[in-house]
Amino acid sequence: MLCIKITANVLVLCDKKTYEIIIIKITGAKSFSTNGFYATHCVPSIIKYPNMKVQILPALQDNYMYLIIDEASQEAAIVDPVDPDSVASAVQQNNVCLTKVLTTHHHWDHAGGNSKLCKKFNNLQVYGGDDRIEALTCKVKHNDTFNIGKLQVRCLATPCHTSGHICYYIAGDQDPPVVFTGDTLFAGGCGRFFEGTADQMYKALIEILGSLPDETKVYCGHEYTGNNLKFGKHVEPENEAIRQKIEWVRIQREKHNPTVPSTIQEEKLTNPFMRVHEQSVMDHTEQTDPIQTMAFLRREKDNFKA
Repeated sequence: MLCIKITANVLVLCDKKTYEIIIIKITGAKSFSTNGFYATHCVPSIIKYPNMKVQILPALQDNYMYLIIDEASQEAAIVDPVDPDSVASAVQQNNVCLTKVLTTHHHWDHAGGNSKLCKKFNNLQVYGGDDRIEALTCKVKHNDTFNIGKLQVRCLATPCHTSGHICYYIAGDQDPPVVFTGDTLFAGGCGRFFEGTADQMYKALIEILGSLPDETKVYCGHEYTGNNLKFGKHVEPENEAIRQKIEWVRIQREKHNPTVPSTIQEEKLTNPFMRVHEQSVMDHTEQTDPIQTMAFLRREKDNFKA
């Protein structure tokens, strides 16, 4: 990207390959991250629920950070704060008290801002399931719980992408359930099996995340939805739900909007990695076992050119 112009509240960029002009409204968060990348892939946005607010914060080339706010106490937590300056700006804008960092896994584009953020805010508790996580203070395991104000968070261990990956699930009386899935479950896809096996990803996607209520909102770690759905269409060319979502994603991305959150129900309809029991998916992979189907899909996706 080539920066053409910066005004008080607008950043204008030009794609050096396509010459496409992108106009980004700046909402107060710093646009240049402390890790040296422009977070230009979407406009920051806020989703309000009765007792909770989630602010979607873009970072790096395609990462997402999430500021979770308990409306009753104005206590907040941040998921995967790779860009501490943007997080600090969002905390200040919302006038909330940041107390916790929820780290999904140890990779630098998720945990690489933890130490810097801890220098900006006193007494932060850094949660995660892996000793390799930067600035970790609270190591958690499957089904551990803690609170953000009055919001109860349940930890879901989903090893495979990394051996210590944790997803964070929040369910309240009036709010729809939400889950922050890092690089385990993406909209339309899943993470690479860097430190695990197809058996582990099957358990993570089908048995753990797949057992959450269908209405659960899915906040994933990257804006990969468009390419993931192209792979899904390759696997199931007759899947109408995938076709419809591809069109929805196209409209969202033209507006520079995020494609998160998805829902567990949407993933069961459009995500091949959550459809390994479907005959159409097994037929594509020429497998009869869902775990072998999962393994085949991951190998194929690793080499897929959208």
